[in-house]
Amino acid sequence: MNYFYNCYNLAIDSEMPLSEMVALPDRPTAIDVRIAQGAVDPDGLDGAEQVGPFLWVSPTALQLHIPDVARFLVSNGNTILYDPAPGIDEDSVRVFMLGSALGALLFQRGYLVLHGNAVQIGDGCIICVGHSGAGKSTLAAAFMQRGYNLLADDVVPIGNDCHAIPGFPRIKLWQDAADKLEIDTTSLSRIRPDMEKFNLPITEKFVPKPLPVKHIYILRSDDEKGFSSTPIKGLQKFPALHANTYRQKFLDSMDLRSDHLKLCGKLAGQTAITRILRPRQGFEIDQLVDHILADLSESV
Repeated sequence: MNYFYNCYNLAIDSEMPLSEMVALPDRPTAIDVRIAQGAVDPDGLDGAEQVGPFLWVSPTALQLHIPDVARFLVSNGNTILYDPAPGIDEDSVRVFMLGSALGALLFQRGYLVLHGNAVQIGDGCIICVGHSGAGKSTLAAAFMQRGYNLLADDVVPIGNDCHAIPGFPRIKLWQDAADKLEIDTTSLSRIRPDMEKFNLPITEKFVPKPLPVKHIYILRSDDEKGFSSTPIKGLQKFPALHANTYRQKFLDSMDLRSDHLKLCGKLAGQTAITRILRPRQGFEIDQLVDHILADLSESV
């Protein structure tokens, strides 16, 4: 049985159910991406460069092995082949399918892919980026509780027109983040059976159309007590965007750096970028939302 979805403005035909995505009632006339189960060579991708213990890359294909979970082959921006490990649960395979595999495919399709969350503000959106554990998803959920709508969680592709492309209507939240936001996880599904991380549906707060990127916030933490904002100007925007690109090793190895720099330059020319330092401990997430909203009002 095949399943049909819309995600990142792509019509997807998948042999694996992907409940996080927006399901389509019928088979689309044109299919952009096919996801199928099949054999993926355990010895790696023939003719490709091995750039990591479990990663092989060529200009048109990327093969990724997740030990004891699955092997993935992503090719030509239109195909993902997955080869699950014996006895592995589908949820575990889906985590890497919706993250690394789909991220690689978006690179192959020519997008600038940022590691962050996109939140609608007015007629555009802001993107909050930062390293894993910076609190991006917690912040996105806090914005949602304030009434704001979301475009994407974790993987945010940006097109040549500097519009962020909507992903799928869910946020991934750790249990401690859910506790801080007073979100009951009892009825939520875990992203993997052995993880205290949950899928939070955002169907009513999901934006299904691309929006122009108005501002990018880079989240950092330090030992200071308050919040501070530092605008990033000029050529410094390039390393800031590259540092917050999703799976940088994928990008560099797929010979896409030139196109990536062009997109970075275009986005840098049209979008404000600000670094926010927040206390490492002892602050409420609502304070960070207030700080960002105040910064936005001052920059208008």
